[in-house]
Amino acid sequence: MIKISNNLYVNKNDIKETFARSSGPGGQHVNKVSTQVLLRFNVINSIKISDNMLNRLKNISGSKLKGNGDLIITSSKHKSQIRNRKNALDKLIYLLREASKKPKNRKSTYPKKSSIEKRLKNKRAHSLKKKDRRKVDSSDA
Repeated sequence: MIKISNNLYVNKNDIKETFARSSGPGGQHVNKVSTQVLLRFNVINSIKISDNMLNRLKNISGSKLKGNGDLIITSSKHKSQIRNRKNALDKLIYLLREASKKPKNRKSTYPKKSSIEKRLKNKRAHSLKKKDRRKVDSSDA
């Protein structure tokens, strides 16, 4: 069991791994050995997840989360299959941990009176600077 949060655990048996030939680093080794890892984890069937957490996971993972609930993560960053497996598992744990965190509520604030006055003062100064650069109309004189 992998601990995600205080009340969320993932069973290692629910994680399916497949391997393919990687296009990443490795030179001739790439053509011989399947080092790329494709990790598949069904979020809906494997763990009890709230609708809010599922929505957060959809936002975080984007196209990695499929319609049937499969979260598909690939890793071909390293030359060895073992390191790619660890990297893919770390990505899965990171995504689930981020989705399990509740977002902070935004506290609405207002600008201070002094900052409003400062902004308007700078705006007037900038306007006067631009006004001084205009051509003088000779018909007024």
